[in-house]
Amino acid sequence: MARPEKIRLGDILVKEGLISAAVLDAALAEQKRSGRRLGRVLVDSQLVTEEAIARALSHQLGLPFIDLKISPVDPAALKLLSESQARRLRVMPIKVLPQGLLVGMADPGDLFAYDELARLTQQEIHIAVVTESDLLGAYDHHYRHTEEISGFARELEQSLKVGEESVLDALAAEAGSPDAPVVRLIQSVFEDALQVRASDIHIEPQEKRLVIRFRIDGVLHSQTEAEPTVAQALSMRLKIMSGLDISEKRLPQDGRFQITLKGRPLDVRLSTLPTQYGESIVMRLLVTDGGLLDLAKIGMPDAMLARYREIVARPNGLVLVTGPTGSGKTTTLYASLATLNSVDRKLITVEDPVEYRLPGVMQVQVNDKIDMSFSRALRSILRQDPDVVLVGEMRDAETAQIGLRAALTGHLVFSTLHTNDAASTPVRLIDMGAPRFMVATALQAVIAQRLVRQICWHCPRPHIPVATETGWMESLGESDFSGFSEGAGCPHCNHTGYRGRMAVYEMLEMTPDLARAANHADPREFLEAARRAMAGKTLAHNALALARAGKTTLAEAVKISNQADD
Repeated sequence: MARPEKIRLGDILVKEGLISAAVLDAALAEQKRSGRRLGRVLVDSQLVTEEAIARALSHQLGLPFIDLKISPVDPAALKLLSESQARRLRVMPIKVLPQGLLVGMADPGDLFAYDELARLTQQEIHIAVVTESDLLGAYDHHYRHTEEISGFARELEQSLKVGEESVLDALAAEAGSPDAPVVRLIQSVFEDALQVRASDIHIEPQEKRLVIRFRIDGVLHSQTEAEPTVAQALSMRLKIMSGLDISEKRLPQDGRFQITLKGRPLDVRLSTLPTQYGESIVMRLLVTDGGLLDLAKIGMPDAMLARYREIVARPNGLVLVTGPTGSGKTTTLYASLATLNSVDRKLITVEDPVEYRLPGVMQVQVNDKIDMSFSRALRSILRQDPDVVLVGEMRDAETAQIGLRAALTGHLVFSTLHTNDAASTPVRLIDMGAPRFMVATALQAVIAQRLVRQICWHCPRPHIPVATETGWMESLGESDFSGFSEGAGCPHCNHTGYRGRMAVYEMLEMTPDLARAANHADPREFLEAARRAMAGKTLAHNALALARAGKTTLAEAVKISNQADD
């Protein structure tokens, strides 16, 4: 392909009829004042879209337009240009052609980038036009650290000698060095995990290999494998970062530390577990720069959200959020606290662990080693004159009873409980030893929730329900089996068909009739009354509504329904 000529974007947009000459003059004046690119000025002012600009350039210059969100990228092309080089030149290698290298550029008239590309790759360069936002997203999506991680693991393996003392000596010698193999390996693992939106990193020593896996959208994916000799060095380095005892390998340990990756603060909770072949390490990743979610943005149905807002606006009472580990309970509770966090209220939490720092909220960490339990902390918290109290979990009868008493004496109390659904939660409290009258009087509402994977918005396609799915819908009284979707799988979702997760909710509000039923000696009377009150508004029904809206698949809806029935 011939070397491109310098282009004037404004003239092309006027020629294509996308903007007028007057609009161009105003945009050029703003460009001169702000220093931003002309295209960015026009997009930020909502005068034209990025795609319209890209297609206009494509048409006028006779170049192909490529949508990087759905277009496959050749791994061989990626190897010709590093991520730092691609970002610096604002290009994306797409495909190795017989006659050269096809690259995507948002600014196809960038002559410096063209010349530098040809020099770096020693290839004839062929240009396709892409949007700038797609270009930035493609860097994060396609430039994975898999090979880099494997390379650092091999380098670390070679630097270690056999024997525990040599590993200790090696780590001591490398302490504080950012170029140490173990430091670079850990950094690459975290960067890759953040890039693919992993919630957890699993480091698992096995007999003949070390396996590193990521949990993405609730599902574990293998990331890389290494020699088992690397496991000890990784474990010791992570323990040092967490302030744990590196000499203790027989007992589990828990810790946490903070790191910053690409300008984003990351809070890491670490758990070690002694196994047959070494210490298994699991790290929960919490990105702490996103701020608190608003209740309106957590996915609760509008009618349920309106009632829930009224309930949490009450001055006292107990509100419980239930669901298994990893179902998003903390997000719901923190969003609830955010709506109540004001200068005229005192909010105190007792948690294990404290997951996010909440400005303006007094947060207490449970510590069983010094007998700082939920119940002990809660008794002290109530002497601190709080208006709102969050108890991380009601684990025992004492904590439950103190929480109920607080709810009866002028405090709004939030907590969690592990139950399958909202209807069984009051019965579970009574089974734990809480008096029936306290449950009936203090409990205001129970939220039960699960997380479902969302269909990738780049590759949806129609889905015809299979027999198990139609049978499940029939059990819910449904007879319309049309209008459902699934993800076909594309580069944007790593060919899984899913990208991201969302919550499914059900809510049981304690009405006077339900309060009377809770006081009855036979728990079946309450369960029957609760299920009548929630008819058509259960987790299963709400999951089906999300599937019918094209937000998740029927397979996901059936799965969380089965979880609720366990």
